[in-house]
Amino acid sequence: MATIILGGGCFWCTEAIFKRVRGVSNVVSGYSGGQGLNPTYEDVCSGETGFAEVIEVTYDPTIISFKEITYIFFKTHDPTTLNQQGNDVGTQYRSVIFYSSEEEKKEAQGLIYMLNRSGEYSEKIVTTLESKTDFYPAEGYHQDYFKNNPQAGYCRIIIDPKVKKFMEKFPDKIAIN
Repeated sequence: MATIILGGGCFWCTEAIFKRVRGVSNVVSGYSGGQGLNPTYEDVCSGETGFAEVIEVTYDPTIISFKEITYIFFKTHDPTTLNQQGNDVGTQYRSVIFYSSEEEKKEAQGLIYMLNRSGEYSEKIVTTLESKTDFYPAEGYHQDYFKNNPQAGYCRIIIDPKVKKFMEKFPDKIAIN
């Protein structure tokens, strides 16, 4: 098994998508990339800690590759807006990949280069590549948020369309439960 830490705005959105990816065995919402120990949601929301809302994805690389994981990541959020996803604004919502090795960093750089040259985005990708740091799981009420709160406004208006986009774009990557 392998792990990757991804930040694509609100962790509720990215968690809901990656929980549905074939080859992914676990997804945990949390915080990474900041200063201090054991940040809370309130600390991170202040925008002053440097932490980003992220997910830690555990996956089987014999089923889905690092490149496939990162490609899904790029195609299910807007990697061209600096420190913002929709109405969520601040460094805590930055688009970021925390890599574990130089090989992963180079693979992510190559994918960014390819996507920028493809013309798929009207703006350049601003996703940062940062060396993996400590990961702190978010509070319990953030875990499985979409699953546990399907009727919440944010889930219906923001998360549900992103999940549907994933299902439409990647039908061959959907986990069969």
